[in-house]
Amino acid sequence: MTDIPVYKMLIDGDWVDASDGGVFDSVNPASGEVWCQIPEATEADVERAVEAAHEAFTSGPWSTMTPTARGKCLSRLGTLLAEKSEQLGRTESVDSGKMLKETRWQAAYIAEFFQFYAGCADKISGSTLPIDKPDLFVFTKREPLGVVAAVVPWNSQLFLVAVKLGPALATGNTVVLKASEHASAAMLEFGELISEAGIPPGVVNIVTGHGDPCGRVLTSHPLVARISFTGGPTAARQVLKNSTNNFAEVSLELGGKSPFIVFDDANIDSAVNASIAGIFGATGQSCVAGSRLYLHEDIADEFLEKMVALAGDIRIGDPLADETQMGPLCTAGQLALIESEIAHAKSEGATILTGGKQPEGLGGLFYEPTIVACPRQDLRIVDTELFGPVLCVQRFSTEEQVIALANDTEHGLAAGIFTRDSARSLRVANAVRSGIVWVNTYRVVSPIAEFGGVKGSGYGRESGMQAMYDYTRPKTIWMNMSDEPMSNPFIMQ
Repeated sequence: MTDIPVYKMLIDGDWVDASDGGVFDSVNPASGEVWCQIPEATEADVERAVEAAHEAFTSGPWSTMTPTARGKCLSRLGTLLAEKSEQLGRTESVDSGKMLKETRWQAAYIAEFFQFYAGCADKISGSTLPIDKPDLFVFTKREPLGVVAAVVPWNSQLFLVAVKLGPALATGNTVVLKASEHASAAMLEFGELISEAGIPPGVVNIVTGHGDPCGRVLTSHPLVARISFTGGPTAARQVLKNSTNNFAEVSLELGGKSPFIVFDDANIDSAVNASIAGIFGATGQSCVAGSRLYLHEDIADEFLEKMVALAGDIRIGDPLADETQMGPLCTAGQLALIESEIAHAKSEGATILTGGKQPEGLGGLFYEPTIVACPRQDLRIVDTELFGPVLCVQRFSTEEQVIALANDTEHGLAAGIFTRDSARSLRVANAVRSGIVWVNTYRVVSPIAEFGGVKGSGYGRESGMQAMYDYTRPKTIWMNMSDEPMSNPFIMQ
């Protein structure tokens, strides 16, 4: 253990160990071996981080700095991130099992989010109000909320850091980031860029640890004004309970079980490729994974023949190797869940068209690309988020039927629609209850576009200009322009 990296947390501008010296191991999912150690934050560590953020907000220069100056810091942060994308991508691949070619590309592209919010920093404004009373000038301004608790999962962590940190900092807030207990290393390495970008101590703090005590103390802390949480519904319910201690504003992004709908007039090759990317890209470990495939009955056989062939040819292996197309799962818990749910689905009458097991000859947490034909909508696997490379397939005959199937879920994050009929695409996009709809494409993101869910996929939106307003609150200011004294309040006229 003496030759593996031991990371530190970022609190008040200093890199520190846990106050009691506690650490936990991080396992490389491709090899199954411990490759680094991460600090296990105590209650006192989280307290210190929140207090540092509060001090930086109330007394430090950040919230009083001009928006343009804050934007310049974010622009430098984006530039530094792009320069370090290869290193950060490699660390994330080793720590999470995600493909290096994806993580280094993603790290470089995420820099655009910081550049976007750098540009937004001095673009948010209030308004003057045409008030219904004489001699009064009334206007609004938008002010930062204060300390933001940002809870980020292991998958796509740098992306999720960017969509939380970008608007929070651009609007003058300070932040305590909690990394997942799985694959924390890339976020900690990203933290090294904070001071280089000119961001003062205490403005961004990064703590690592488990939900209790780390997450509990952070999301219930009385100095926290806003909680931005991405993760699972069980943890989200606890976050909401914790927020009753501070009445913090809360946004939740909780994943999904997204429908991918292919009509009989679709470009089948394009739809097959998009579905492959939507479910097997990132080993299915994406909150917007297109994990429910609905095929029109007239093209279902042709579509599945092509998709099964492509899925069977996917090269599984070392995520650092250029020839690899799909890496391992991140955690043993995911693998156990998938194996359990596949067995249960088969007992309910599902048929495995391809995959359905761990590949031979590989150690680590690998699982084959799997396509499951489901005879009924009420199979448990159809609405259970597995966070892995497992696709549930059903057939439909009418537009009305597939809309009902797509909406028959507790989730509502994303949806995909493939059709050449533009009128149909708009009808279905309007009818499907989800926060994101992709038509003839899938898994596309941009700093300009908002994303978020409905129903059990949470509420609130991230990315886009709207986030700038979500991290601020309006203040209304009334100014009396008259030189006349106020009238006697006890004489009514």
